Amino acid sequence: MPKLSVNIDHIATIRQARQGTEPDPVAAAVLAELAGAEGIIAHLREDRRHVQDRDLRLLRETVRTKLNMEMAATNEMQRIAIEMKPDFSTLVPEKREELTTEGGLEVASRIDFLKSYVARLQQGGIIVSLFVDPDGKQIAASKKTGADWVEIHTGAYANARTEKDRHHELVKIVEAVKLAASLGLRIGAGHGLNYVNVRSIARIPEVSELNIGHSIISRAALVGMDRAVREMNQLIEA
Repeated sequence: MPKLSVNIDHIATIRQARQGTEPDPVAAAVLAELAGAEGIIAHLREDRRHVQDRDLRLLRETVRTKLNMEMAATNEMQRIAIEMKPDFSTLVPEKREELTTEGGLEVASRIDFLKSYVARLQQGGIIVSLFVDPDGKQIAASKKTGADWVEIHTGAYANARTEKDRHHELVKIVEAVKLAASLGLRIGAGHGLNYVNVRSIARIPEVSELNIGHSIISRAALVGMDRAVREMNQLIEA
């Protein structure tokens, strides 16, 4: 059964809307762990639109399960990660104008750069994951970088408008997961997963972790973080 990690970025998004102090993403992380989350994710973006450096420092001191720092593959973020020492770093593509991460990392054309980048993080004691589309070329390239994990981008599956399209995207994910497993990579999945579509992904045997943020935070706004996390875990377990 996959373990659930909760992304708390959008707690910080609400706080930053007023440039205030609440809601507190660190408090949200504590509540998520108490409700059964087995990991906390925070994306420190270049433009600091939601999570701030101070949040990351406090999360590192507070999180008792594991802390996954999502980050672009830049010199600044590498320096911060090595200083903060999250348990995980997930390398993601990043564009200033995007509302959320729009696709997987381009690995195949950047193997040499990413190989060096990944190695430097690993030397700092950090497990490294690459966020990639369900594409065999990108997964094979991810193995060549020396990354420990891949996180399969489930956005196309989550956004599919018809059952036929959803099934087509699910098949692509299953094939990508099997390839990654055959290469010895550990596997996570995430992006756009919610209380309706998560079960099909949770059933894939090789997927070790589900990384979910927006849908849990959205539900937490209505029913509270504890209930939102517990209900998601119930769906995964089922």
